[in-house]
Amino acid sequence: MRFFAAQLLRFAWAEARSCAFAVALFAGLAVSSVLPLPIPRYDALLVYAVGVTVLFRVLRWESTAETVVIAGFHLVGLAFEMIKVRLGSWSYPEDACTKVGGVPLYSGFLYAAVGSYVCTAWRIFSLRLVAYRTVPVTLVALAIYVNFVSQHWWIDLRVPLAFALVLVTWGTVVHFIVGGHRYQMPLVLSLALIGFFLWVAENLATFLGAWQYPYQRETWRLVHPAKFGAWALLVSVTFVIVATWQASRGRLHLTAASRGASRGWALPVRRIPQAPGDR
Repeated sequence: MRFFAAQLLRFAWAEARSCAFAVALFAGLAVSSVLPLPIPRYDALLVYAVGVTVLFRVLRWESTAETVVIAGFHLVGLAFEMIKVRLGSWSYPEDACTKVGGVPLYSGFLYAAVGSYVCTAWRIFSLRLVAYRTVPVTLVALAIYVNFVSQHWWIDLRVPLAFALVLVTWGTVVHFIVGGHRYQMPLVLSLALIGFFLWVAENLATFLGAWQYPYQRETWRLVHPAKFGAWALLVSVTFVIVATWQASRGRLHLTAASRGASRGWALPVRRIPQAPGDR
């Protein structure tokens, strides 16, 4: 029991460190919703988000390479926002000088926060994959991203794409290290769990006025549970981008010598020291 409690605390601390960028953004959203500001709120949030990014780099909580990758998520997310806001999926009701096409530039940092979590968790937990099918998973993730836009003019393929994602990730296992012990979990379960917590975070974000769905204009309401599935699908796009980057660094696949014998999820495989580059 002492070992379990200690490992649980180590896991929680590692998760907290991985979520640091997202927590900092939510803190900014919360404070800006109650304190008077000298400039429009969305403009202030943009300045704040840029400041947080610089601070994380100066403190070396994120490497230069991670910062560049996260900036890429900001641009991808911003392009996605401009399309979805124009189509009326959600809106940003407050005025700001830094709004383009109805989208405040700070909104890209919300996607960057998801990218930051995946990048940081990959480093902190020394994530490695077994039986990861790069090409099929990448193609399905690309189709998911396109469908989020094309569904407004064509058929919504989220359900068949969800089945396709389960199919191409079936048997793929994520290995991670906590307290010197290696554990494993199915990739599809990892994506579902991240999607659920992103849905919880979205409820908090809309409550704080980060953005607004049409049914929240009169009064705040719980984000529709179907969004949980949407986030689980969308996070697969983030995961594929980070996995592609990690593959270029030789940090994607787990070597055969390190796999161990256990095949149960979230069970210790073996105790293994971390390589200097994974610390």
